Amino acid sequence: MPNPTDAYASRDPSPASPARRAEAVTPSDTTDLNAVAKALYVGVAGHVRVVPVAAPGGAAVTFSNHPVGYLPIQCSRVLQTGTTAQSLVALFD
Repeated sequence: MPNPTDAYASRDPSPASPARRAEAVTPSDTTDLNAVAKALYVGVAGHVRVVPVAAPGGAAVTFSNHPVGYLPIQCSRVLQTGTTAQSLVALFD
C-alpha cells in the first residue's frame, strides 16, 4: 500500500524523474548492483568504470576523471578494477 503522504507514489517513474531510493555502492568486478541503477552519484572525483544496462555483451566503459556530481548512466555493475572515484551512491526509481 502506498504511503498516503507520498504525493509521487502513483506517478510513473521516468529516466529524468528524481530517484526514490539510493544505496551506497561497493565496486565489484563480479557482483551486480541489487537492481539496475538509473544514475550514480560520485562523491569523490575519479574514474568510474561501469557496465551499462544495454551494453553489447556486457562490455564495460570508463568515465575518466568524472567530477563530483551525478553520472546519468543506467548500469548494472560498478567495477572495482578501473574505478578510482569514491563515495559512490546508486540511484533507483
